[in-house]
Amino acid sequence: GHPLTTLFCVLALLAIPHKAEAQALRKVHATIPALTESSITFFIAREKGFWRDEGLDVELIVTRAATSIQAVIAGNVEFGTAGGSALLPITRGLPMTFLFTTFNRANFSLYAKSQIRSVQELKGKRIGISSFGSGPDSLVRDFLNDQGIDGGRDATILAVGSGTERFIALKTGTVDAAMLSPSAYIMAEEAGFRELFSFVKQGDYVYLQGGVITRNNLLKSEPVLAEKFIRGSLKALLYLQTNRPETISILSRALKIKQDIATRIYDEIRPGLTQDGTVNEEQQRKSLAPFLERTGSKEPPSLQKIFDFSITRKVLTELKAKK
Repeated sequence: GHPLTTLFCVLALLAIPHKAEAQALRKVHATIPALTESSITFFIAREKGFWRDEGLDVELIVTRAATSIQAVIAGNVEFGTAGGSALLPITRGLPMTFLFTTFNRANFSLYAKSQIRSVQELKGKRIGISSFGSGPDSLVRDFLNDQGIDGGRDATILAVGSGTERFIALKTGTVDAAMLSPSAYIMAEEAGFRELFSFVKQGDYVYLQGGVITRNNLLKSEPVLAEKFIRGSLKALLYLQTNRPETISILSRALKIKQDIATRIYDEIRPGLTQDGTVNEEQQRKSLAPFLERTGSKEPPSLQKIFDFSITRKVLTELKAKK
């Protein structure tokens, strides 16, 4: 087995028998960072059989951002689905490429205890994030920095785990504020916590989520595989944009949440969706900003070394021609 198997908790979503069943399906592994709404595209591709139509049997494996990058590089998995966290190692020179993104805004809000009334009052406080080097970590540091607060010095940033764990840390008082994703911030709101800032509603922060990365040598040796995986993902993104009720049902099943919460989550994340799985050069530059500050490099690497949306564009053109 794979050396990383022990780290992976395998997620078996309902496998739906489909028309490509006649030919042998190719088994493909892809990581997802957590069971949250940011992976909705991949839940849809899996459940609606869009990858199966391409002859792929895709297994989604839940694993932390850093482990997922190692697995992609080592060849233990073919694709990683990731957010901004993948950009940090790529800017540091790891031979991977970012091919597709579901979102161009961060599905996060900064929530705090009700007695904290403004971002400035976070000085000297503890802020919960998922893990160091994760997207929310870089994002909150970048945001605090813009507010004149040094994330390491003026406030303590603590890694407290995935979505609901961050909410629990806030509830139990382990942290005074936390970066929460929609499923968690809906609970925080109901529990009387205060939203200090919403990254979804403020479009200034470009943040990629629900993205697809792969190692560069897979792109060279198996371009057709990459194209099939992207075609299934893009079909799912287009489905997500136009099929609200069905998407809400899929969200509800995948995240094991009630229909009314799934409905709210869908409406919260809808504005942050990309139209076609790509972002333009200005958005690419903006999405790199928080990570470049972390690496201390003033000179950004060339965008071509990080992003390649050509497969996604090619697939889109073909899908449009078919309509």
